[in-house]
Amino acid sequence: MSIEHAKETLEHAEHEAAHGDHSDNSPRRVAILVAFLAAALALTELSEKASQNEYLTHHISRSDDYAFLQARNIRRDVANAAADTIETMPGLDDDGRKKIKALRDTAVSQVDRPKTGDGSKQLIEKANEETEARDHALHLYHKFEFGAGALQIAIVLASVSIVTRIKMLSYVAGAIGLAAAVYAGLTAAGIT
Repeated sequence: MSIEHAKETLEHAEHEAAHGDHSDNSPRRVAILVAFLAAALALTELSEKASQNEYLTHHISRSDDYAFLQARNIRRDVANAAADTIETMPGLDDDGRKKIKALRDTAVSQVDRPKTGDGSKQLIEKANEETEARDHALHLYHKFEFGAGALQIAIVLASVSIVTRIKMLSYVAGAIGLAAAVYAGLTAAGIT
């Protein structure tokens, strides 16, 4: 279901209006309904794509944070292993003790770096924030996807009402379309 289908329905309704019974304005009304449904569908799909892009952005950022966290942990472990190795060497002198202290300081500095915000502790916090933002964006994406699907169904029902001349279908299409458009609008406003 796409905007092309809505255009075809509008063209069919225009044809019906031009060659059909001029006293019956139903095809024109349904064509207007389809136009509004198509506009609501386009806006809903824009919001759906924006949510999908936001999801991907947060997902990539989260992955980057965890990769940086792994690098910090490896650097910490290497510094500690080097200090342990030097400690086991016979004839440890003052230079060796200074090197051990420098390596232990390096290991500790990998854990907490509040000034730069890139210590293991800060990276875990940032990754957790990105996870929450990513999951929220995915939730919104699914809501917009649901709204778009309902709008597509409404367009199909409105199209069928023109062909079959069953007015009840256009009323059902209008009700579904209105509910879907309101749902998508509330989702965009952050109310649902």
